[in-house]
Amino acid sequence: MSVDLDFKLPGLGRPESSRPKRVAEAIKNELTVLLLQKVADPRLSGVRLSRVTVTADLKLAKIYFTTPVGQDSGVALKGMNRAKGFFRSHLARVLNLRYTPDLLFYYDNLNEEIGRIDDLFRQIEKERKDEQP
Repeated sequence: MSVDLDFKLPGLGRPESSRPKRVAEAIKNELTVLLLQKVADPRLSGVRLSRVTVTADLKLAKIYFTTPVGQDSGVALKGMNRAKGFFRSHLARVLNLRYTPDLLFYYDNLNEEIGRIDDLFRQIEKERKDEQP
């Protein structure tokens, strides 16, 4: 009499595939080239991609971008969404994928947050120096 146990423990499943990471990197590279060389929309001048993540089924790509200092991120986001069809058609031609991922664009405010936190640390340091006799 043998008993076959069929259960799954956390962490013992299928290892995470590296394919979404490779596809994300390829998308980032292609879109970077497009932004630098082919896009004529003035709203996208100076826009840089900070990171790209792709879902495991390769159907959705989240693209995070930054803008130069002083440029409105909302205007750049509208420009990115306006160029979505151009981006997807280029990716469909260049990448060898069964489905071209849908593209979602997000403004990456990480640099602003880092600057804000640095300012807070400087302010704390200044207050400590002022308190010391």
